[in-house]
Amino acid sequence: MHEIASQLRFPEGPVMLGGGSLLVVEIAAGCLTRIHPDGSTSLVAQLGGGPNGAALGPDGRCYVCNNGGFTWRERDGALLPSGTAPGYTNGSIQAVDLETGEVEVLYERCGDQRLNGPNDIVFDAAGGFWFTDHGHAHGRSRDRGVVYYARPDGSSIEQVIYPLEMPNGVALSPDGGTLYVAETVTGRLWAWSVTAPGRLGKELRNILGGTGRLVHGLGGFQLFDSMAVDVDGNLHVGTVPSGISVISPEGRLIEQIRMPEKFATNLCFGGPDMRTAYVTLSSTGRVVAMPSAYTGAPVNFQPRTTAA
Repeated sequence: MHEIASQLRFPEGPVMLGGGSLLVVEIAAGCLTRIHPDGSTSLVAQLGGGPNGAALGPDGRCYVCNNGGFTWRERDGALLPSGTAPGYTNGSIQAVDLETGEVEVLYERCGDQRLNGPNDIVFDAAGGFWFTDHGHAHGRSRDRGVVYYARPDGSSIEQVIYPLEMPNGVALSPDGGTLYVAETVTGRLWAWSVTAPGRLGKELRNILGGTGRLVHGLGGFQLFDSMAVDVDGNLHVGTVPSGISVISPEGRLIEQIRMPEKFATNLCFGGPDMRTAYVTLSSTGRVVAMPSAYTGAPVNFQPRTTAA
């Protein structure tokens, strides 16, 4: 494991670019940042609010889930979110031109419902994207979570899954036939069959209703964050405080990879053989790279990298 960037403000949403560069959002700084192969960083765009998850779209722009913003506190050398930012109004989906830094706000609402706290995003092969809305706490109440499906040209957004409890990471199986969603506070990983772009199967979740198949649920105090997928369909889920949980599509916990801090929130695969894992260590502002025993699955619309 080696550190490739530091002194970032709660990095998340890693996205590999061609030539070995890496994009990350800095949630606490409200920006999208490029990490160059030599470890230097440069500002791509100032986004405001709380940019959270990111993915490249079919037009080459970077699509960002913006949660609307947090307040922050430092504890024992770690930077942590502590509440909803003063002046918060809503979250949004933004599209960033990586050459010019121009930012377009695509969605702030779905019909009459505002976007509360968009968190993570994944594109399907058809060019649409799924994203989670984690929500915010408001005093003694909290938003219920949602999964939406939208088009990258701003023409269509619809609610597909509701309600969920603080949905965070979202991912597709390598064949695109299964959608996975991780709930943070419950430590539960759910799956739905994808029947068409933006359409899911109706498998019952449990006797209380709702849909989706329970893939895995962690015991004890373990919180799920965002995730990546390998070529065998295993889910690599950022898990607070345990590291990276590797879970098979059938729901077996294969292993937990310990990390050098408690807030290993997200990862992506890269390198010439897709056997390098890039992990955001958010609370200490670092991004690290490490060889992986797993081969990452190709991501739709993301260029293959050549740097290890």
